[in-house]
Amino acid sequence: MRIGLSFDLKPDKPPVNEYIDDSMEEYDSMETVNLIKSSIEANGHPVTLLGGGKAFLDNIRREKVDFVFNIAEGQGNYRSRESQVPAILEMLDIPYCGSDPLCLGICLDKELTKKIVAMEGVVTPKWQMISDIKQLHSIDWKGFKFPLMIKPAHEGSSKGVRLSSVVMNVEELETEAKRQFEGYNQALMVEEFIGGDEITIGITGNEPVGVLAIMRVLPRKKTEHFIYSIEVKRDYLKLVDYDCPPKLDEQVIKKLEDVSLKIFKILGCRDFARIDFRLDNDGNPYFLEINPLPGLGNHSDLVLMAYMMGISHEELINKILTAALKRYSTCLPQ
Repeated sequence: MRIGLSFDLKPDKPPVNEYIDDSMEEYDSMETVNLIKSSIEANGHPVTLLGGGKAFLDNIRREKVDFVFNIAEGQGNYRSRESQVPAILEMLDIPYCGSDPLCLGICLDKELTKKIVAMEGVVTPKWQMISDIKQLHSIDWKGFKFPLMIKPAHEGSSKGVRLSSVVMNVEELETEAKRQFEGYNQALMVEEFIGGDEITIGITGNEPVGVLAIMRVLPRKKTEHFIYSIEVKRDYLKLVDYDCPPKLDEQVIKKLEDVSLKIFKILGCRDFARIDFRLDNDGNPYFLEINPLPGLGNHSDLVLMAYMMGISHEELINKILTAALKRYSTCLPQ
């Protein structure tokens, strides 16, 4: 079976923006593309590189592929950008791995995601959306407990999540909000900061779906308001230790497993995803956000936790492929 690989590459010269340096953070390197290509080939499938954007549109109509392994993040600053490639594939009736356009669109909208899972009883930090500085000034922040966390509402890959995103008062909130409005040109989410451990959970499969791994992110230098920010992720070897499987109470582990699988199903995810939580001081998980299109490079969290569980990159790709192919088992060539 010939598999097409859709992806978006980081440009050699990213756009210049005086407020941010992470506009291309979601996109992949050629090193990651080749790694995934090699892992698919190791599982017995020839691979055709399809690229992303307009090149993808040309290639998907010209190349003969039976299935697409999609890691494309989409073009532009649209909250629906991750849905672009899957929507085209569905229009062309080409099977692919990963979640469908509806799921991807919902999950890139942080507020919509929180509303949906909260309706089903999932605990998430109290939040407030702001669309401009004028609205920020109109809100009575006395109803919130500082510190607060502020981040762009429609981004992934920790874009906009910096050490300065944790604010201690209204003045700091306004300063950071101005920076993010200038840099990302979208609504911002302000939520109460949960002071316990940072947790990320990898999920694979469908029926059955299971927890691949749970990873706790621990700062090497003790800090009162640690967050897994983009600065930390870029220098993770020096700044954090990964605890996987985590040394946590069995009841806490069970809570995390149960709620992560519940969220995966509520949002209609497929094949693989990664979900972020914070624990409060009593070990209760608070849902932060979900990534139904997590990175698969050597330094991506899902891959790192797989490695720590003794799962190779080839095996991880095989898990994702197997889950996806099972959904199409009656219509695909062997």
